[in-house]
Amino acid sequence: MLQTANLLFPTSFPDIRRARLTTLQVNLGLVCNQSCTHCHVNAGPSRTEMMSAETVQQVVQLLQQGTFEVLDLTGGAPEMNVHFTDLVEQARKLGLRVIDRCNLTILQQPGYEPLAAFLAQQQVEIVASLPCYLQENVDKQRGKGVFQQSIASLRQLNELGYGQPDSDLQLNLVFNPQDASLPPAQLALEKSYKDYLWSKFSIRFNHLLSLTNMPIQRFGSMLQSKNQCNYSA
Repeated sequence: MLQTANLLFPTSFPDIRRARLTTLQVNLGLVCNQSCTHCHVNAGPSRTEMMSAETVQQVVQLLQQGTFEVLDLTGGAPEMNVHFTDLVEQARKLGLRVIDRCNLTILQQPGYEPLAAFLAQQQVEIVASLPCYLQENVDKQRGKGVFQQSIASLRQLNELGYGQPDSDLQLNLVFNPQDASLPPAQLALEKSYKDYLWSKFSIRFNHLLSLTNMPIQRFGSMLQSKNQCNYSA
């Protein structure tokens, strides 16, 4: 094989060295109770892919090595994996900080009624998707009725202590734009979220995270259908 290193342009850019890994993010599957237009993994109710018990146990064995400080759980709806609660419990016993990337509406689904109390009991940090504080925009992106279910879940979490000023239970919300645009300034948007949700629904949360959508899978397809990008997956 021909060597190519000598063809690289010389540069003054410093060497990049990997720091110690502290966070392990695990996608527990593509099953979800929603089919959001911004989803870049094409998750939804019709998907069947779910991490097996064997793989979950391998994750636990990796955590037991003591390298990581944080376990970040995502999906799909990570809570729909039948091994979700067991993985959370084992990670917490190891002293890890656990993050659940929750779509909020899962807390309102039949069979998941005990979930919010479980998350509070395990002191799981919740990073919850709420792409706008206005009902019209949320329902447009995530489906009819999602906003009202999300509000109900946020109230439930507040009652358990999440997002309250005197509580250690962290509740962070996530904003993402609907189309081919970048999010506005995060701090200003966070204030708008907090003012509106408190004045209209008496809902509190800790912080807002503004994300830019990845133009792949369902979101990429939607952009192409609107001629908003020339990306092809």
